[in-house]
Amino acid sequence: MNQDPRDARIEELEAENRRLRRFLDETGLPAELRHKVRNTLSMLRAIIRRSAETSDSVETYVAHLDGRLDALAHVLNALMRSVPEGITLHSLVADELLVHLAREGEQVAISGPSLLLRPGAAEVLAMAIHELAVNAVEHGALTVPQGRIHVSWTLSPPTEPSGTRPQLTFVWEESGLANLPPVPSHCGFGTEVLTRSLRYELKAETTLTFEPQGLRCTISLPLPTQITVVEDEE
Repeated sequence: MNQDPRDARIEELEAENRRLRRFLDETGLPAELRHKVRNTLSMLRAIIRRSAETSDSVETYVAHLDGRLDALAHVLNALMRSVPEGITLHSLVADELLVHLAREGEQVAISGPSLLLRPGAAEVLAMAIHELAVNAVEHGALTVPQGRIHVSWTLSPPTEPSGTRPQLTFVWEESGLANLPPVPSHCGFGTEVLTRSLRYELKAETTLTFEPQGLRCTISLPLPTQITVVEDEE
Protein backbone atom coordinates (compact mmCIF):
# COMPACT_ATOMS: atom_id res chain seq x y z
CA MET A 1 0.00 0.00 0.00
CA ASN A 2 1.38 3.40 -0.97
CA GLN A 3 2.00 5.84 1.86
CA ASP A 4 0.00 9.07 1.84
CA PRO A 5 2.45 11.87 0.89
CA ARG A 6 1.13 13.89 3.82
CA ASP A 7 2.13 11.15 6.25
CA ALA A 8 5.64 11.02 4.81
CA ARG A 9 6.01 14.79 5.08
CA ILE A 10 4.70 14.78 8.65
CA GLU A 11 7.24 12.12 9.64
CA GLU A 12 10.04 14.13 8.05
CA LEU A 13 9.05 17.38 9.72
CA GLU A 14 8.52 15.78 13.12
CA ALA A 15 11.92 14.07 12.94
CA GLU A 16 13.49 17.47 12.29
CA ASN A 17 11.48 18.88 15.18
CA ARG A 18 12.84 16.20 17.52
CA ARG A 19 16.41 16.89 16.39
CA LEU A 20 15.93 20.59 17.14
CA ARG A 21 14.58 19.83 20.60
CA ARG A 22 17.58 17.59 21.38
CA PHE A 23 19.91 20.30 20.10
CA LEU A 24 18.30 22.85 22.43
CA ASP A 25 18.72 20.54 25.40
CA GLU A 26 22.41 20.01 24.59
CA THR A 27 23.48 23.61 23.88
CA GLY A 28 23.19 24.99 27.40
CA LEU A 29 21.01 27.93 26.36
CA PRO A 30 19.44 30.01 29.15
CA ALA A 31 16.32 28.33 30.51
CA GLU A 32 13.99 31.16 29.46
CA LEU A 33 15.20 31.13 25.86
CA ARG A 34 15.07 27.35 25.71
CA HIS A 35 11.50 27.44 27.01
CA LYS A 36 10.44 29.95 24.34
CA VAL A 37 11.96 27.96 21.52
CA ARG A 38 10.46 24.70 22.75
CA ASN A 39 7.04 26.41 22.85
CA THR A 40 7.52 27.49 19.26
CA LEU A 41 8.47 23.95 18.24
CA SER A 42 5.34 22.64 19.96
CA MET A 43 3.26 25.12 17.97
CA LEU A 44 4.96 23.94 14.78
CA ARG A 45 4.11 20.34 15.59
CA ALA A 46 0.47 21.25 16.15
CA ILE A 47 0.33 23.17 12.87
CA ILE A 48 1.84 20.26 10.93
CA ARG A 49 -0.47 17.64 12.47
CA ARG A 50 -3.72 19.61 12.36
CA SER A 51 -3.11 20.91 8.84
CA ALA A 52 -2.92 17.31 7.65
CA GLU A 53 -5.95 16.17 9.61
CA THR A 54 -8.17 18.99 8.31
CA SER A 55 -7.07 18.96 4.65
CA ASP A 56 -8.98 16.95 2.05
CA SER A 57 -6.12 16.71 -0.47
CA VAL A 58 -2.34 16.86 -0.65
CA GLU A 59 -2.54 20.11 -2.62
CA THR A 60 -4.71 21.77 0.03
CA TYR A 61 -2.44 20.48 2.78
CA VAL A 62 0.69 21.87 1.15
CA ALA A 63 -0.87 25.25 0.40
CA HIS A 64 -2.29 25.74 3.89
CA LEU A 65 0.80 24.40 5.64
CA ASP A 66 3.07 26.73 3.67
CA GLY A 67 0.90 29.72 4.52
CA ARG A 68 0.79 28.89 8.22
CA LEU A 69 4.52 28.30 8.48
CA ASP A 70 5.17 31.56 6.61
CA ALA A 71 2.90 33.45 9.00
CA LEU A 72 4.68 32.00 12.02
CA ALA A 73 8.12 32.67 10.51
CA HIS A 74 7.13 36.26 9.74
CA VAL A 75 6.07 37.04 13.30
CA LEU A 76 9.15 35.32 14.74
CA ASN A 77 11.41 37.43 12.48
CA ALA A 78 9.55 40.57 13.51
CA LEU A 79 9.95 39.69 17.19
CA MET A 80 13.68 39.10 16.80
CA ARG A 81 14.13 42.46 15.07
CA SER A 82 12.17 44.28 17.76
CA VAL A 83 13.72 42.76 20.91
CA PRO A 84 12.94 43.64 23.67
CA GLU A 85 10.02 45.93 22.79
CA GLY A 86 7.76 43.60 20.83
CA ILE A 87 5.60 44.18 17.75
CA THR A 88 2.41 46.18 17.49
CA LEU A 89 -0.99 44.61 17.00
CA HIS A 90 -1.61 47.11 14.20
CA SER A 91 1.42 45.92 12.23
CA LEU A 92 0.51 42.28 12.86
CA VAL A 93 -2.90 42.81 11.23
CA ALA A 94 -1.75 45.13 8.43
CA ASP A 95 1.23 42.99 7.42
CA GLU A 96 -0.79 39.76 7.27
CA LEU A 97 -3.48 41.35 5.11
CA LEU A 98 -0.84 42.93 2.86
CA VAL A 99 0.49 39.43 2.13
CA HIS A 100 -2.91 38.81 0.53
CA LEU A 101 -2.79 42.16 -1.36
CA ALA A 102 -5.40 43.75 0.91
CA ARG A 103 -4.13 47.24 1.75
CA GLU A 104 -5.07 49.46 4.63
CA GLY A 105 -6.99 52.48 3.32
CA GLU A 106 -8.38 50.51 0.38
CA GLN A 107 -10.19 47.28 1.30
CA VAL A 108 -9.00 47.37 4.90
CA ALA A 109 -9.58 49.71 7.87
CA ILE A 110 -7.71 49.16 11.16
CA SER A 111 -8.26 51.05 14.41
CA GLY A 112 -7.50 50.64 18.09
CA PRO A 113 -5.14 51.75 20.86
CA SER A 114 -1.43 51.09 20.37
CA LEU A 115 -0.55 47.69 21.84
CA LEU A 116 2.81 45.92 21.94
CA LEU A 117 2.85 42.12 21.69
CA ARG A 118 5.67 39.95 22.97
CA PRO A 119 6.36 36.24 22.31
CA GLY A 120 3.50 33.94 23.19
CA ALA A 121 0.68 36.38 22.60
CA ALA A 122 2.20 37.56 19.31
CA GLU A 123 2.53 34.05 17.93
CA VAL A 124 -0.94 32.79 18.75
CA LEU A 125 -2.63 36.03 17.63
CA ALA A 126 -0.60 35.97 14.41
CA MET A 127 -1.96 32.50 13.65
CA ALA A 128 -5.52 33.61 14.41
CA ILE A 129 -5.21 36.66 12.15
CA HIS A 130 -3.67 34.50 9.42
CA GLU A 131 -6.62 32.10 9.53
CA LEU A 132 -9.09 34.99 9.34
CA ALA A 133 -7.24 36.46 6.37
CA VAL A 134 -7.07 33.15 4.50
CA ASN A 135 -10.78 32.58 5.10
CA ALA A 136 -11.48 36.06 3.69
CA VAL A 137 -9.43 35.21 0.58
CA GLU A 138 -11.06 31.82 0.03
CA HIS A 139 -14.64 32.41 1.16
CA GLY A 140 -15.15 35.95 2.45
CA ALA A 141 -14.71 39.64 1.79
CA LEU A 142 -11.55 39.34 -0.29
CA THR A 143 -13.32 37.20 -2.91
CA VAL A 144 -15.14 40.24 -4.36
CA PRO A 145 -13.92 43.74 -5.35
CA GLN A 146 -16.48 45.46 -3.13
CA GLY A 147 -15.53 43.41 -0.07
CA ARG A 148 -14.24 45.26 2.97
CA ILE A 149 -12.59 44.28 6.25
CA HIS A 150 -12.71 46.45 9.36
CA VAL A 151 -10.47 45.36 12.23
CA SER A 152 -10.74 47.16 15.56
CA TRP A 153 -9.94 46.60 19.20
CA THR A 154 -10.82 48.33 22.44
CA LEU A 155 -9.80 48.17 26.08
CA SER A 156 -12.25 48.25 28.96
CA PRO A 157 -11.91 48.00 32.76
CA PRO A 158 -11.52 44.54 34.34
CA THR A 159 -14.75 42.56 34.34
CA GLU A 160 -14.29 41.31 37.91
CA PRO A 161 -13.80 43.49 41.02
CA SER A 162 -10.56 41.71 41.91
CA GLY A 163 -9.15 41.92 38.39
CA THR A 164 -6.12 44.09 37.68
CA ARG A 165 -5.83 43.75 33.90
CA PRO A 166 -8.07 45.50 31.36
CA GLN A 167 -10.29 43.52 29.01
CA LEU A 168 -9.24 43.46 25.35
CA THR A 169 -11.95 43.08 22.71
CA PHE A 170 -10.76 42.43 19.16
CA VAL A 171 -13.30 42.56 16.31
CA TRP A 172 -12.78 41.39 12.73
CA GLU A 173 -15.75 42.42 10.60
CA GLU A 174 -16.27 41.72 6.91
CA SER A 175 -18.82 43.33 4.60
CA GLY A 176 -19.67 43.63 0.93
CA LEU A 177 -20.82 40.10 0.27
CA ALA A 178 -24.23 39.47 -1.21
CA ASN A 179 -25.02 36.16 0.42
CA LEU A 180 -22.44 34.49 2.65
CA PRO A 181 -23.00 30.71 2.93
CA PRO A 182 -24.37 29.45 6.27
CA VAL A 183 -22.21 28.28 9.14
CA PRO A 184 -19.69 25.65 7.94
CA SER A 185 -20.67 22.08 8.75
CA HIS A 186 -17.19 21.08 9.93
CA CYS A 187 -14.58 22.53 12.27
CA GLY A 188 -11.34 23.14 10.41
CA PHE A 189 -7.91 24.18 11.62
CA GLY A 190 -8.78 27.88 11.45
CA THR A 191 -11.82 27.49 13.67
CA GLU A 192 -9.76 25.44 16.11
CA VAL A 193 -7.11 28.18 16.34
CA LEU A 194 -9.75 30.87 16.88
CA THR A 195 -11.65 28.98 19.56
CA ARG A 196 -9.52 26.36 21.30
CA SER A 197 -5.97 27.72 20.88
CA LEU A 198 -6.87 31.26 21.88
CA ARG A 199 -8.79 29.97 24.89
CA TYR A 200 -5.93 27.71 25.99
CA GLU A 201 -3.10 30.23 25.44
CA LEU A 202 -4.78 33.55 26.32
CA LYS A 203 -8.03 32.66 28.16
CA ALA A 204 -9.92 34.22 25.27
CA GLU A 205 -13.54 33.76 24.32
CA THR A 206 -14.26 33.83 20.57
CA THR A 207 -17.60 34.35 18.85
CA LEU A 208 -17.94 33.66 15.12
CA THR A 209 -21.05 35.08 13.44
CA PHE A 210 -21.65 34.20 9.79
CA GLU A 211 -23.89 37.06 8.65
CA PRO A 212 -25.11 37.34 5.01
CA GLN A 213 -22.82 40.32 4.30
CA GLY A 214 -19.73 38.74 5.84
CA LEU A 215 -18.05 37.11 8.80
CA ARG A 216 -17.84 38.83 12.16
CA CYS A 217 -15.32 37.47 14.67
CA THR A 218 -15.13 38.86 18.21
CA ILE A 219 -12.28 37.83 20.52
CA SER A 220 -12.42 38.93 24.17
CA LEU A 221 -9.69 38.29 26.72
CA PRO A 222 -8.14 39.72 29.87
CA LEU A 223 -5.09 41.66 28.70
CA PRO A 224 -2.14 39.27 29.30
CA THR A 225 1.24 40.39 30.55
CA GLN A 226 2.68 39.71 27.08
CA ILE A 227 0.60 42.62 25.73
CA THR A 228 1.27 46.16 26.93
CA VAL A 229 -0.38 49.47 26.18
CA VAL A 230 1.79 52.11 24.55
CA GLU A 231 1.09 55.41 26.24
CA ASP A 232 0.57 58.38 23.93
CA GLU A 233 3.42 60.86 24.05
CA GLU A 234 2.50 64.37 25.05
